[in-house]
Amino acid sequence: MPKYIAFLRAVNVGGRIVKMDELREQFSSLGFSNVESFIASGNVIFDTKVADARKLEKKIEKHLREWLGYAVETMIRTPAELEAVAQFEPFAAADIAAAGALHVVFLAAEPPADAQAKLRDVATDVDEFNLNGRELYWLFRAKKFNESKVKPAQMDKALGKTPATARSITTVRKLVAKYGNK
Repeated sequence: MPKYIAFLRAVNVGGRIVKMDELREQFSSLGFSNVESFIASGNVIFDTKVADARKLEKKIEKHLREWLGYAVETMIRTPAELEAVAQFEPFAAADIAAAGALHVVFLAAEPPADAQAKLRDVATDVDEFNLNGRELYWLFRAKKFNESKVKPAQMDKALGKTPATARSITTVRKLVAKYGNK
């Protein structure tokens, strides 16, 4: 049975608190099996016979909206896709080592063709971007994330308002280590 990793936007941020045991119960109620959560930031791993990731995303989003009363955009990746995300080298190793952090922004779909150029316009001395398909790699050269010079509206505009959610590369690599193709 296929395994999927769901990345949920806006879970346990901005006062939207969701208990992981309750979230796992909600995923189980959708007929998914072997449901697990990974840290409390909206990463849910599950098995299902359904092979259409886009249908799964819509099903989960609809259910979570009904349960929580607000939209929770959902981006799904397979273990193989997540491994490719973790292995991709978006920046020079020395730049990554010198940076404050590297984040992966999971996108619901590939953004418009001009997104890469728009992201170059948004980039700053603190923030650098590399778009690769449905993932945006964000190299962050400061100690605290709130030191970013990029505003959410700028990012949304550059990505064509494509729904997105970010995770640290450390979280992505830990997910791959635990749930990757074996």
